[in-house]
Amino acid sequence: MKLAARLIATWFYCGYSPQAPGTVGSAAAILIAIALHSYLTPVEFGVLGLVLAIPGMWAANVTANELKLKDPQIVVVDEVAGQWITLAGATAVNWTAWLLAFALFRIFDIWKPAPVRRLESLPGGIGIVADDMMAGIYGAAVLFALGRFHLY
Repeated sequence: MKLAARLIATWFYCGYSPQAPGTVGSAAAILIAIALHSYLTPVEFGVLGLVLAIPGMWAANVTANELKLKDPQIVVVDEVAGQWITLAGATAVNWTAWLLAFALFRIFDIWKPAPVRRLESLPGGIGIVADDMMAGIYGAAVLFALGRFHLY
């Protein structure tokens, strides 16, 4: 079970990137979305992000407990879920939307406006994943607003 948790938590080892593992996890999520965009709508990516959060919380919790760290840098499944939630706000599917979704999620994930930072303090895997889900919701809202004004 620990191997399965580590695979999910690190998003198949993306979290072991020596530089910016969270950004690498987000980039992996965007690349997967680009590869699957012919099969899934932006809203379905949002649903996928919500569904991924469930095993993601379990895996993040197992990995954090194993490493005895509150939020290990190698855990990036939260970035994947949050990135896919951000994509739910896309009103068009094009390279600009992909780039904006990536940038918006990373900005909100790093900035952590309220209540993102407070969610981070929830216990275990819930806190690890919940803050990124909220950052994803913020990113989706801004992406949707930009799309409604035809800015991409």
